[in-house]
Amino acid sequence: MMGWETRTSGWIKWRFGCGRYLLLVILLCSLCDFTTGHIRYSIPEEMKKGSLIGNVAQDLGLDLKRLRSGRARIVSGENVQYTELNADKGILVVKERIDREQLCGDTTPCSFSFEMILENPMELHQITVEVTDINDHSPTFKKDHLSFEISESATKGAYFPLATAEDADVGVNGLRDYSLTENDHFILKQHSNTDGKKFADMVLQKPLDRETTPSLSFKLVAVDGGTPQKSGTVNIIIDVLDINDNAPVFNQSVYKATVIENAVKDTSVVTVNATDADSGLNSDVTYYFSDRNGPLGDLFKINDKNGVILTSGSIDFEKDKKYELQIHAKDQGGLTASSKVIIEVTDVNDNAPVISVMSFTSPVSEDSPPGTTIGIINVKDLDSGDNGQVSCKIDQNAPFKIKSSLRNYYTLVTDSVLDRESVSEYNITVVATDGGIPPLSAKRTFNLKVSDVNDNAPVFPQSLYSAFLPENNSPGVSVLTLRAKDPDENQNARMSYILEDSNIGGSPISQYVSVNVETGVVQAVRSFDYEQIKELIFVVKAQDGGSPPLSSN
Repeated sequence: MMGWETRTSGWIKWRFGCGRYLLLVILLCSLCDFTTGHIRYSIPEEMKKGSLIGNVAQDLGLDLKRLRSGRARIVSGENVQYTELNADKGILVVKERIDREQLCGDTTPCSFSFEMILENPMELHQITVEVTDINDHSPTFKKDHLSFEISESATKGAYFPLATAEDADVGVNGLRDYSLTENDHFILKQHSNTDGKKFADMVLQKPLDRETTPSLSFKLVAVDGGTPQKSGTVNIIIDVLDINDNAPVFNQSVYKATVIENAVKDTSVVTVNATDADSGLNSDVTYYFSDRNGPLGDLFKINDKNGVILTSGSIDFEKDKKYELQIHAKDQGGLTASSKVIIEVTDVNDNAPVISVMSFTSPVSEDSPPGTTIGIINVKDLDSGDNGQVSCKIDQNAPFKIKSSLRNYYTLVTDSVLDRESVSEYNITVVATDGGIPPLSAKRTFNLKVSDVNDNAPVFPQSLYSAFLPENNSPGVSVLTLRAKDPDENQNARMSYILEDSNIGGSPISQYVSVNVETGVVQAVRSFDYEQIKELIFVVKAQDGGSPPLSSN
């Protein structure tokens, strides 16, 4: 079906037709239909609690009575529920403060999804809320000053890497530009990584003279693109060193390496190498990362003498699949060379599947047809590739099967006709196993009770009962007691005994005997004379209390 889009108060809403983006299937105790929908809202971060997100009832075409009668509610697998549903008004409002940077970091677009469930009949509607950025952060530098030692022999065009600024905002509100305050020697040259992150070098435009100017000081300014614009600054302090006329040179402009996730601390990743044509102390090279105090400094370290890059923290494939490091080699005169190291992380199977129960109903009626849905589960595995591919099965032989309905969703259904009289209760164990080596698995057990239907008629243990009664008996004397059995339970097994109409010598049988409707006790109604009646033959039926009632043959 075609989607539609409306804009109100700066927010964007989308709605999709039933079934196109179904992310949740509702448990039903028998075959039934259900409706699904998908709406999407866009709101700015930091809205006040109680602020309106959207009119869910209007956007889904539901009236308020339906929301209340269907016990409309929000289902979310997250620890924090940022929104809440006002079923009386049919609106979705902000429940908790939403900080886009805390929620998504630098990931864009930033959104979170949840489901709204209605009952009787079941409906499932997915709601996605996109959180847009506002300019609430300024660019910041890790340090308040940058120190350089640069030889007076540094040639025009020599460049010197500068520390990068960080801005937690994204898009136009993120870091946009760098500039240098006025100085006589350096200009700024800006670059962008493959991920769009900007960094800058200062480039020498006028030769340095230590004898006339032994030190320099100016500022590096970082600005964002927000309105109003925000900025951050860091002081640059340069000490001019005596002559050193050759800068280090890396043997590669880009180094590529791989590291397995969860690698132990101090695992060697790659070795970089730079050489300096100078001699003596001026040829000694030290290595360092561009942003020594940045977040990557917690994960990797470099030996400043030999250029070996080692792990220093926990490498998690599920958090970052690739790292890009800017490295520098500096000689004793302060001349610097730069290179890049791209490290790709190899996934290991370190996450077991997680089974979440979306819906489950017990008991289920024994007359439910095969294919009746009794449960919906969601199975996720944070690993990737084969390590994250999950298969589900039922762990024992039982009249149930599990079907994959959508990505990560499975439906638990009956596979044959149930019979409460044979089995009244099942413990169904679902096992989710990933494709890793060795594989990891998770189990979830469902206790399902089978409810009774009136599908068994009463049965007498004997088809013929005989009893002897002496003549001249007292009226009301008990002759025999009848007992029928019904394997059903409760009202379906409650028994009534009925004397079937017949005649003896032109008189109704009820003038001769009676049957207690509850106990089945047969009593003589009158005193008998053997010379007149030597034998009575009559029929008693047992009937249960089910609906409709069943009788013995």
